Amino acid sequence: MQILTELNESGFVKVFQLCEKFDVSSVTIRKDLTFLEKKGLLFRTHGGASKQSLYAFERNLLEKESLQVDQKKEIAEEALKYVRNNDNIIMASGTTVQYLARMLSDFSKLTVLTTSLYISIELCKHPLLNVIQVGGSVRKSSKSVVGPIAEQILSDYSCNTLFLGVDGIDAEYGLTTSNSMEAHLNKTMINCSEKVVVLTDSSKIGKRSFGKIAETEQVHVLITDAGIKKKHRQAFEDKGIEVIVAG
Repeated sequence: MQILTELNESGFVKVFQLCEKFDVSSVTIRKDLTFLEKKGLLFRTHGGASKQSLYAFERNLLEKESLQVDQKKEIAEEALKYVRNNDNIIMASGTTVQYLARMLSDFSKLTVLTTSLYISIELCKHPLLNVIQVGGSVRKSSKSVVGPIAEQILSDYSCNTLFLGVDGIDAEYGLTTSNSMEAHLNKTMINCSEKVVVLTDSSKIGKRSFGKIAETEQVHVLITDAGIKKKHRQAFEDKGIEVIVAG
């Protein structure tokens, strides 16, 4: 079908564009898109369709650790350039941020706040680091804390840099994660940080998840891998975000 040809070329189609191209009504196009979605050949979106789902779903930490491992390590190595001795930094939960934590052994004057239990354990291997484990209700799937206690603790600090992982980042919609409580906690982290550095592999770019964290404009640096599409990179840079491609 011609719609699939258009979709394979661009990855995304709009109803009004298909109407103009094929000279048919929007009702006809929507019926065709619904039929193709039922066949599992595309995903319907607001005003169009995409080749892949725009929504990111929650996975447990063990599953995440096995995905895009090489890309995550390269992203973490780039993120290391944004850490300096005497900094006070926040490390949010997430497997890519965990890789960064493993690379901090050369720092001797660094204070790290984190909500992640895994990251705290990793940082304790580096005796010269000052580690502050944020308390709160434990979210078992991510092995991190969430909730009002954690938010109150974080609100009492002011930090240089936040290293943040996400489940989805879309230039227009913003930053998202699969859990609403974690999204709210991430907002608090952003509010008490001078610089926000997002670490995410390219599979999460152009996608959105359940809980919105913040607008894209609140990000200063986005570090990702070579899989990022040109149109996405341009969209982020147009918003004043520094995009770093690792690897």
